[in-house]
Amino acid sequence: MASDIARAVLIAGSQLPPEDNLTARFGVSRTTVRKAVENLVARGLVEIRRGKGTFVAEPKIRQELTELSGFVEDMVALGRTPTARLLDKRPVAASDAVAAQLGVSVGTQVYRIERIRLADGIAMSFDETYLPLDIGEKIGSHDLEAEPIFSLLEDKYALPLVEAQYQLEAVTANEHVAHALGIAPGSPIFLIERTSYCDGPRPIDYEKLHYRADLIKFVTRLSRRPRQKP
Repeated sequence: MASDIARAVLIAGSQLPPEDNLTARFGVSRTTVRKAVENLVARGLVEIRRGKGTFVAEPKIRQELTELSGFVEDMVALGRTPTARLLDKRPVAASDAVAAQLGVSVGTQVYRIERIRLADGIAMSFDETYLPLDIGEKIGSHDLEAEPIFSLLEDKYALPLVEAQYQLEAVTANEHVAHALGIAPGSPIFLIERTSYCDGPRPIDYEKLHYRADLIKFVTRLSRRPRQKP
């Protein structure tokens, strides 16, 4: 079955044949077929949809964490078509976490933007972006379904980004995030908290990026620290 998936005999989204068909085709027992399917699930090649059956999974997008880049830049580099759907934009009071990341007092008004980011029409992530109020109101005046926030900061408002702090964590989707991504509450997701800085360094953009764990994997390359000679 894995070879059929690799050769696109079974394409993404297609349903696996019933157990009886598989046992007849491969001349093996139901137990062997079930173990083979479990192996495919573990490898991320297929997914079990309750009450519906087993389907070939969408191939995961491979995203490298080697430099500061935005979703649009990442997807274009991978040959995907990025789009966005704006859910909300408004001033809010900074929570403890937001205040700490943007360097403001708790309760200070900041600007929050919520969007769904899509690649080839598939919802990949639900993004919460927090900006200082003055900058956020300027950013919010633009068409955020068409214009990337990074591009607006750098090209429109002369705030070049120089570095960012990343924190990546495996979590489960709450109801709000799950509804935005079209997945079941409790589904595994990657949560990236990213604070981007402009010259100073000045924190200018704090984001909580909720990525579907079944559609993306993150990779990086690490250098070994030189060993000290005894």
